[in-house]
Amino acid sequence: MPRRRSPSSSSSTAPRNRTPQPVRVRRRTFGDFVKAFLAFVALLALLVGVPFALAVTAGWPFPETFEPMEWLKQDISVGTFLSILTFVVWLAWAQFTACVLVEMKAALSGVGVPGRVPGAGPSQLLARQLVAAVLLVGATAASFTPGLSQLGQSLDGNQRPTVAAAQQTPGLFAQQQEQASGAAAALAEQASHAEAAASTGARQQGDTKFYRIQPPEGRHHDSLWEISERHLGDGRRYKEIFELNKDRTQPDGSKLSEASLIRPGWIMEMPGDARGGELVEMPDEAPELSPEARQQIRDYDRTGDHAQGGGGGAAEVSVPEQRPAPAPAPDEAGGQEHAAPARETSTFGLPEALLAAPLLAAGLLGALGHRRRQALWQSAFAGIGGRRGMEPPTPTGDAQDVQDALLVGADPEGVRLLDRSLRGLAASLAAESRPLPTVYAAWLTKGDLHLQLAQPSGKPPAPWQIGQDETLWMLAKDDAGRYEDADTAAPFPGLVSLGTMDDSRLLLNLEAVPGIVSLSGSETDRAAVFASVAAELATNGWSDRMTITLVGFGEDLTPLAPSRLRHLDGIEALIETMEAETRQRRGALGAAGHDSVLTGRTGPAQHTRWAPHLVLLAAEPSAEDAVTLAELAADASRLGIGYLVGTGDGELPGAAWEMEITGEGKLLAPLLGLELDAQLLPAAQQRAVVELFVDADPERGPDGPGDTPPFLVDVSEQGRPAVYARLVGPYEIIGLDTPDGERSALLHEALALLLLHREGVHPRVLSSALWPRGVTDDVREALIERLRAWLGTDPDGTPRLGADATGRLTLAKSVVSDLDVLRSLYHEATQGRGVDSRAVRGRLLTDALVLVRGPLLADRPEGRYRWLGHEIVDAQLPLLVADTGLALSEFHMEKDRAEKAIEALNAALRTASSDERLWNELLRATHALGDPARLTALAADLLGRSGARGLPPRTEALLDELLPTWRDDAALAG
Repeated sequence: MPRRRSPSSSSSTAPRNRTPQPVRVRRRTFGDFVKAFLAFVALLALLVGVPFALAVTAGWPFPETFEPMEWLKQDISVGTFLSILTFVVWLAWAQFTACVLVEMKAALSGVGVPGRVPGAGPSQLLARQLVAAVLLVGATAASFTPGLSQLGQSLDGNQRPTVAAAQQTPGLFAQQQEQASGAAAALAEQASHAEAAASTGARQQGDTKFYRIQPPEGRHHDSLWEISERHLGDGRRYKEIFELNKDRTQPDGSKLSEASLIRPGWIMEMPGDARGGELVEMPDEAPELSPEARQQIRDYDRTGDHAQGGGGGAAEVSVPEQRPAPAPAPDEAGGQEHAAPARETSTFGLPEALLAAPLLAAGLLGALGHRRRQALWQSAFAGIGGRRGMEPPTPTGDAQDVQDALLVGADPEGVRLLDRSLRGLAASLAAESRPLPTVYAAWLTKGDLHLQLAQPSGKPPAPWQIGQDETLWMLAKDDAGRYEDADTAAPFPGLVSLGTMDDSRLLLNLEAVPGIVSLSGSETDRAAVFASVAAELATNGWSDRMTITLVGFGEDLTPLAPSRLRHLDGIEALIETMEAETRQRRGALGAAGHDSVLTGRTGPAQHTRWAPHLVLLAAEPSAEDAVTLAELAADASRLGIGYLVGTGDGELPGAAWEMEITGEGKLLAPLLGLELDAQLLPAAQQRAVVELFVDADPERGPDGPGDTPPFLVDVSEQGRPAVYARLVGPYEIIGLDTPDGERSALLHEALALLLLHREGVHPRVLSSALWPRGVTDDVREALIERLRAWLGTDPDGTPRLGADATGRLTLAKSVVSDLDVLRSLYHEATQGRGVDSRAVRGRLLTDALVLVRGPLLADRPEGRYRWLGHEIVDAQLPLLVADTGLALSEFHMEKDRAEKAIEALNAALRTASSDERLWNELLRATHALGDPARLTALAADLLGRSGARGLPPRTEALLDELLPTWRDDAALAG
């Protein structure tokens, strides 16, 4: 379906060479003459004074005789070092002199790009600035150094890049389209007035200027930036050239679609104020050209705006066409499972910001679970300070609400499909030897994925399809399920959610935007957007490696992903860092022969080199810093660098896309035709999220959580529960009748969730766990009532399913699981009565190990209990079983009962087979038997289990101590 464009202001009679504002002729001031004089004095001192001083004080750099062997025999003294230093200074002077000559030649001729002196980056830059200052009062200065003549001034309107025009699907989002059309018309009117006022801006027949892209010289390739620098007086005006020539057919049949991708022989129409020896006037006035070249320019002249009746923006975002939602299908519980989540009307106090951010919530939840597992494993294997971290802290207050909101709002299945779809696309394109397309944005619409391309890139590989036009690639949700995990680098890691428009979620590819993305609005509202973007980029599941630099905010966000997030103190440090990285990436791309990071990212093992670097600058830069950032961002999209910069008034030089966040939570981009419900992470939720991650940090100090279980049961004979559920192994319930009908499985799953969370479960967490795709309030409440009726009441009439002061569902102490008993037995044996009584400790540990019948919920039906993926009990249970086995083994080894110790360790290994501590203790216990053959057999078995990775270092060291010949035995067996 074609997209509708905003009405163009171009007509057949309209001038073609348009500039946003009249050209301003800058008069030379007294300060210019002072700069020129000082620059002349500096050049005279560097070019004449330095060699004169060196010749007088240190002599010439060359020796009187050439005897290398004699030099090598001489002693190294202070004089030797002084001679070497003198030679280096002479060499630096010679290099600087060459730079001055090269820059002077280019400046005076006004033709061509200045040659590049090898290894003279800073020296040549200094030479360029000094020569430019000297020539500032001459006729050629403006074309040679555009930046110096405007030092300290803000960018004028003619230096602002054109913002993309909106493209909308007919009939959809009419309000946004009207806003975009109105904005485009206003800009067109402004441009018309500017043309009328600018004497050099109007196009008359015969005065149009053209430029032919020059072939490369060595490693230097012509670029729009340098063309603009030479002929318009400012490299930042390259976007004007791009706008005049975008999508026009070139002599070789191709079209200009990206500012960074131009080819030798192409023709560029130039703005009316362009000047310089390389420019060509209308062909009839260029007799030095060949007839073929004149004809090419004539043909190209006919493809301009006056011939086409419209123009395009530098970057466009389309809203994809939405398909009707499929009919709902009945679920296992006899209700309806909807294609889109059924909205729950009550929030129970949970923060809406996270409930409405499924991709952000899934990333945060996954990262939090990983952090908690790290704390468990580090606590288990450190062996210092007891088992701190065995029981993660139970969040309270805002942190508890945020954790529940993450559980409710997270869409891990959506993240998995997005990740597999993008990697699968990259793998398919690589198999066809096709490059990755430049993707500006992605839309998620009812499960379908739409990629917004910068330009048409041919037919996508199956199962992808062309969308409503050639710049939209679409993958249906059902087809996305066909993708498996692909061993390829993440192709578009810079995608990040900005918000939703009706049922469509927009993800902007910050890495690919051709310039800076600016965000205006109040400081508080901007901070909420920045925090959301930073948190999602740091934890998302569709990227591999990246660097996210935060400036002006987010110092406390680093616990979310210390390896990704980096905080800088100010804009000065940012500019210094990004200038160095920009140079490094340009050099790396040139050395690798790539045009863009996307080309290198698809090669073998290249993703580590081309990891994106995304800069989030919340502090508004000064005018001078904004100019510098705009220069850095001009070529950033092909380098894998993206910039999101905050501004208070919406005016930011160099901004390719301008957005505004309102106090009502709307994210506006009028010229893109977008009005989104913004994805936010307000300050209160941000602090609560950080608190969750800090509490889970394995490096926390001794004030962290202890290892006391949150719920202890009476393990004596008098402590028999009314309802006993066996979760460690096959799921069984003792003390309740099995419910009749199809709802039995649903009630069993709900009870399991409550048993694993004795602190209480939010009703919305319960419903989202049972119905991940959404459910209505009445269905949820009906389930809770059935669960309450099934569990019944205690003898005193108290319901066994209650609620705490916050409304969270809790179980009575009379409802117990075997996991509760296992934790209580281990705690009582190691910290309770077993500490003072050896007999009690042995009995409690033995009873605990008997409870272990297999993994958690071993026979759970396929498709249910998916919420276990958010839990860490799958890591807690093996560690708890291993701790119990180790404690019981130690108990037996104290009395030299090695066989009993081996029996306990083998029982624990059936559940915790990968725990290195159990294997090491099994080796020690077997060695204590005094049977070398049995120890050798155990070592061989352990070596076979280790596979290609080999034995852990500590296990190898232990075998070297207990069985020195194990390596020889393994070699013979192999």
